[in-house]
This record gives sequence, structure tokens and C-alpha cells, in this order.
Amino acid sequence: MLDLKKYNSVGEALRDALETWPTEVCLVESDRGEEKQRLTYRNFKDKALPLAKSLQDLGIVPGHRIAIIMTNQSKWLISAYAIFFCGATLVPLDFKLKPEEQWQLLKHSGAKILITEYGIWRQLSISPARAAAANLKTVLATEAPENADMAGAERWEELKGVNAPAFVPQKRNDIACIVYSSGTGGTPKGCMMTHENYLEQCVALTSLYPFWPGVRYLSILPTNHAIDFMVGFFGPFTCGATVVHLRTLRPEYVREAFPKYEITYVSLVPLVLKNLQKGLQARFDELPDAKRKALDAIRNINRVLTKDRPRPWLSRKLLGEVHAGFGGKLEAIIVGGAFTEPQTLQFFYDLGIPVANGYGLTEAGTAVTVNDLKPFRADTVGKPLPNVEVRIADDGEVLVRGPSVFKQYWNKPKETQEAFVDGWFKTGDIGHLDKEGFLSITDRKKDLIKTSGGKFIAPQPIENSLKHNALVAEAVVLGEKRKFPSVLIAPNFPFLEEWARGRELEFKSRMELVSMPEVRGLYEGIVGEVNQNLARFEKLKRAIVVADEFSAEDGTLTASMKLRRRVVEERYRRQIEEMYEQAEQAGPGTTSE
Repeated sequence: MLDLKKYNSVGEALRDALETWPTEVCLVESDRGEEKQRLTYRNFKDKALPLAKSLQDLGIVPGHRIAIIMTNQSKWLISAYAIFFCGATLVPLDFKLKPEEQWQLLKHSGAKILITEYGIWRQLSISPARAAAANLKTVLATEAPENADMAGAERWEELKGVNAPAFVPQKRNDIACIVYSSGTGGTPKGCMMTHENYLEQCVALTSLYPFWPGVRYLSILPTNHAIDFMVGFFGPFTCGATVVHLRTLRPEYVREAFPKYEITYVSLVPLVLKNLQKGLQARFDELPDAKRKALDAIRNINRVLTKDRPRPWLSRKLLGEVHAGFGGKLEAIIVGGAFTEPQTLQFFYDLGIPVANGYGLTEAGTAVTVNDLKPFRADTVGKPLPNVEVRIADDGEVLVRGPSVFKQYWNKPKETQEAFVDGWFKTGDIGHLDKEGFLSITDRKKDLIKTSGGKFIAPQPIENSLKHNALVAEAVVLGEKRKFPSVLIAPNFPFLEEWARGRELEFKSRMELVSMPEVRGLYEGIVGEVNQNLARFEKLKRAIVVADEFSAEDGTLTASMKLRRRVVEERYRRQIEEMYEQAEQAGPGTTSE
């Protein structure tokens, strides 16, 4: 890989990468299982430099912000490199946000140019007047039909530039990106990430999980996501590796990509990892008794032999068919963004499939800690990266500092001041470090619930215990300023519907399903099992089972699948109020809405 310590900017490192490995494949783009494009580093450069010149011809200079709103595709990365080449600041926005939220962030960031897709351009209803109101000077749209009315936008593909662009050098403390945090508790804040933040983060991550020419990284997270920007773009590119972009993320296409491209690394959120686990377990359950017993025996042996670290080479011999399904060359699944159940991690470790779970924040450049598998601890989020310091405040809050930690929020001086104490960034998470230096995250500081009796309850451990049951997709503990705690449950409907059909229960809708006495009794039992391990003041006295699935699209989850607790509480306020009112006159039970 390149020696990133000697570089001053992301653009400078990427420029040298394109010159160092001209004939290596840097990017493969696949859509619905069909390979659409394969670019070498030289091909990539030849596409990016004309765009960089066009941006300079449009008046872009260092300090100008350029926003990108796109799905995973080659043009996202090409546009990003052109922006860095010009010395401008990239503003990556989530394409899953609602149009009004995207307009809010475009205006707040002060972006001069927006690069987007034709479909997103239409959803945003961009007109010259509306663009001017948000201070957008130019809108560039990709993949527009030939006969499309492009009033108020220019076609990305037609920007050719004139002559060669001039590379604009940057300093390490200049702003490379303004990345908006996912905003679990409110409006997203723009993290001003310097070139040093990214260079130092990349050095630390690649020291644990090295890339090199021939390594293939599977990109299925949105590229605007902090994790995928680092390990799905900057890290691989500065090491001569290959990024495989999937534009359509249906499970069958993800599964096909592993063996087709012999994937080395992939980044996932815990929900996707858990779905992979469920799919594998379903296959195992269908095996004949003799084969299933043999598999269980091998997994038990593997657990003993691998001890505190997976050894893929050994497991590929014992469980060749399973590993072949992952391509046979998988070095690590990197998982983060939310809590990962230790049982899920152990499931993969027993198969010899390395899963590196970690903990991080946008403000920290991506990762703070990671289980580097040498050794791993499934009940923790690993140890701090080599250049990151972590300590625990007196109130249990996790504090972080290091060269990858951001300096301030964009146009929010008050929030910036409140985010630091004596040079340490206040993560807002509650956790502890053990004697070996492994970090465990137990809750969000602002999520702690205080009942009317003055008892503090940490909701996340309880919620995670509930979600360990396959019938529970999401759980939200309630009880702030109430006499007792309760819980709102969103079922895992594929599993619940299968359970109901197995008992010949007839239903026409999910609302009808969750209203059935049998279903109420089922979830009452799940809650009761969890209650057995809780302190008396923590026990959940009531539960609401809703007929909805939570998602990033409806705002109940962030893009990285974290729960937006306040959004959920507001959405179901009526049901919650009614449940507590009924509880004044009734005993413990389960209600359905």
C-alpha cells in the first residue's frame, strides 16, 4: 500500500494510487447479478480527470462544497475523486432521505454543485428557482434518458472538460468532507472531516486488515456511509485492491457475489449479518439427521481448535461447502453501525468465518475500536485502534481522542463546544473497558430511562435480549417518568407468519395477526423469559405489539440501522398513552396495536 503518512490530502494519495497500479482492476459494477462495468485504475483516471476539469471550468475552487446524492455505482466514486482533485469539499448525502430532508441538508451545507442521478433529480423536483433558493449553482444528473427534459440540470456524461485539469494541493488540516451524522436523537449535524482524519483512520484500519492488489472488497453499504467510504473506497484504492459495487442489494445478488468474485472483505450492518445467519441456519435445519449431527460435531470441534480466534484455513477443510458459498477466500466480515449479538458472532466463529465487529462514529472518522481476531472477544466491540485513545468518564460515558477524530460541526459552534471535554470527544455512549483493554458498549447516555420512582434503567441490554429471539425484529423499552417500564415490539413478520401458519391460524392482515390472543400470548411469553433475568424495577409490566416493520425509509431507523427512539415514541404516542392509562386499572399483560 501507499505510505499514507507522507501525504497531505486524500486527493494526493488517490492521485498516486491511480498512477501506481494502472493495469489493476479498481472497480467492478454489478446490477441484478450482471456485470455492467469493469474499470482499471487507468480507466478510472481517464473518466475522472475530464470531470475534474469541468468542475474547475464551472468555477470550483478550494473551500467550495459539492454534494453527491447517488446509489452505489462507479460514478459516485469517480465524482468523489474529481472533487478531491480540485481541492473542493465533498458533502455525501444519503439517497434514502426524504426529499425535504435532502433539501434541508443541501441548504445547510452551502453546496455549490449537486451531483445526483436522474431518478433522484426528479424526486427532488429541482427547478432553477428552487436550486437558486438553496444556493445551488449547478446540478449534474447521471443516466438521464435521451429525450428527458433536463431544465435546471446538466448531463453528467456530457461534461468533458477542456485540456487537462490542474491538481490542487491541500493541507492535512483542510476539510475533505462534511459528513452528516445519522441523527438518532434529532437533526443530523455536519461533521467537518479533515484530510488528516481520513489518512490516519486508513493507516490504522489497514494495519489490522490489509488490502493489496488482488484483494476484492464487496460494497453493499451506501457509499455515503462513513464505513463504506473508508473501507469501500479510500482504503482499497490506496492499496491497489478491487471494489465490487452491487447496485441492487437483494439477498440473492449479495449471496451470488461472494463466490462469483471470490470476495476477501465485506462490511455489513448487524441486521444483514443476522439475516445471513438465519439463512444458513435454515439450510442446516433441512439437512438429514446424520449430516446435521456431523455438522454440529464439526462446529464443536472447530470452537475448541480455534479457541480465541477463527482460523479460516482449518475451517475450509472441515466445512468446505459452507466456505465455498462465501467464495473460499473470505478474510473478514467487518460489521458495525449498531449492536451485534455475541450469539450471532459466535455462530460464524464456529464455522470458521471471521467476523470483525467494532464500534465507531462518524465524528471519529469511522472506527474507534475493532475486534481484530487476534484475539477476539465476542462480548465486546474490541480494542481501540492503534492511534486512538479511549477512556471512561466518571458517569460511564465513553470518551475518545486521536488524529482521526473530527474538529467541529459545520456552522454549529455551540454543539461543537458541548461535544468535547478537555480535548476528548464525548460519544454519548455508556460503556466500560476491561483489564485487557476491550471495550463494551452498554447504552446511549441520553437513552437512560428514569421512572417516576427515581430508578434508572438502561434500555439497550433489555432490548437486545428481546431481539435475540427470532420473532422480535425491534424492541423499544418505555418508561420515562412512568411508574413502571414497558416495551413496544415490532415483530419479525416472516418468522411470525410462519409460526402462525404452522398452527393453522388464519389472518388477512398483519394488524389482524398481532391482535390474535395466541400471538399476544406468544410475545407475553418472550417478555416473561427476559423478565426472569432483570432486576425487579427493570421488569417489563406491559407490552405493545405493533403491525409495522421499522426501516430507514420510514424514519424509525437510521441509515446504519440504529433505532430512532424518539421517532418511534412519537409515532406510537397514542397507543403508549392508552396502554399506560389501561394499566392503571389492569394488571400485567400484552396489548396489540
